[in-house]
Amino acid sequence: MDLYVPIVVLGLLALAFAVFSVGAAAITGPKRWNRAKLESYECGIEPTPQPVGGGRFPIKYYVTAMLFIVFDIEIIFLYPWAVAFNSMGIFALVEMVLFIVTVLVAYAYVWRRGGLEWD
Repeated sequence: MDLYVPIVVLGLLALAFAVFSVGAAAITGPKRWNRAKLESYECGIEPTPQPVGGGRFPIKYYVTAMLFIVFDIEIIFLYPWAVAFNSMGIFALVEMVLFIVTVLVAYAYVWRRGGLEWD
């Protein structure tokens, strides 16, 4: 049980910091609300009135978010490999080269298809 004490202490410290930060921001933050601050924010684009049925929302936002998540998760797989590289040998090196080539092929495909362009 003594092994978990530092983890619990760190968790409590993080929780205390989070609660303190939110409380301090609520107390010391500016409270000047105006019409512009209360309007919805759409990534820098002026908000437009929605039709009665809801209308269509541009899918570019979702595609960009999905691409970020996919490539971010793929890159996260590099960390365990880098930590255990010395003990895995040449097999790990070949597998990581194949993995990186796969990521680069996917990146090139998205780039050629215009998935990274923001109109």
